[in-house]
Amino acid sequence: MNVPFLDLRRAYLELRPELDAAWRRVMDSGWYILGQEVEAFEAEFAAYCGARFCVGVGNGLEALSLILRAWNIGEGDEVIVPANTYIASWLAVSQVGARPIPVEPESRSANLDPARIETAISARTKAIMAVHLYGLPADMDPILEIANRRGLRVLEDAAQAHGARYHGRRTGRLAHAAGFSFYPSKNLGAFGDGGAVVTDDADLARRVAMLRNYGSEVRYENPVQGGNSRLDELQAAMLRVRLSKLDEWNARRRGCALRYLEALARVPLMLPVEPAGCESAWHLFVIRASQRKALRQFLESRGVGTQIHYPIPPHLQGAYSGLGFPRGSFPVTESIHDAVLSLPIGPHLRDDELDYVVAQLIKGTASP
Repeated sequence: MNVPFLDLRRAYLELRPELDAAWRRVMDSGWYILGQEVEAFEAEFAAYCGARFCVGVGNGLEALSLILRAWNIGEGDEVIVPANTYIASWLAVSQVGARPIPVEPESRSANLDPARIETAISARTKAIMAVHLYGLPADMDPILEIANRRGLRVLEDAAQAHGARYHGRRTGRLAHAAGFSFYPSKNLGAFGDGGAVVTDDADLARRVAMLRNYGSEVRYENPVQGGNSRLDELQAAMLRVRLSKLDEWNARRRGCALRYLEALARVPLMLPVEPAGCESAWHLFVIRASQRKALRQFLESRGVGTQIHYPIPPHLQGAYSGLGFPRGSFPVTESIHDAVLSLPIGPHLRDDELDYVVAQLIKGTASP
């Protein structure tokens, strides 16, 4: 059997009539930028998150950087970021001219460790970015306690966590603002790039809306220097269709995750955790294997697709060599990156495919 890591076409096939109707609706309208579809999606996604405002933007990276810009964070400022994350979290900070200050994760959850944040804060620190990695919410309450006590803003990088919950609250309303990505592989994915800023702060939402559109609220009037980062009508219409299925599809992901956890409980692998009070969106199912390379090669030889999220941490990327963090600077992060392996998961992974993946994992980890 061949089990792809992800087959995006299956999502389209399930919703083909609704998606095709949405496409035709936009094409027939003759309005393709910042129109009724974007406005409707913004209202619907804000309501879904339990927040007051949503501003659709071009992609997830720009969602994060626009929030930082709207907060006037820039040259000379510092932002606390997880050492263990995708590089986009750091790039958003760099793009506004600020400096990312990495903090190690909790080993089991792989998310930002609140106990390590305080020592990384300096007089230049303006914000903390908490990433909900793999779909698991970061431990937000202690992060917010630190931020409130130190007068800092908190930003959720929720690119992988659409619909996840922390003590009953959905991501998107756990901090001062959140940035989402709608990259096609996400739980709520578009059919191209897309992103959104979600917040309860009316002034922040207004400023982000200006910055995404050349710094303008009124056409041809530009009180600030903005850019062009607009969620387009076609993607918004498609996202509205998929938003209506998000909870159902997340429930299917949860079903896959629970079956993995039960079936692999006695296999010599480190399995993902879901701490009390957290409800992961299960964007990814990430195991850790001491012999990752050999296991991945074995799985690929048996037709099982896998990915590594992520093979190289940001501090060891060439893009950040100038920060002066050699290997060994963040040992917890490095140990995670050296061992993680993502298994197939998603709302369209069939039972027989999951059973096959489990069987091959058991074979691949069996003692010789």
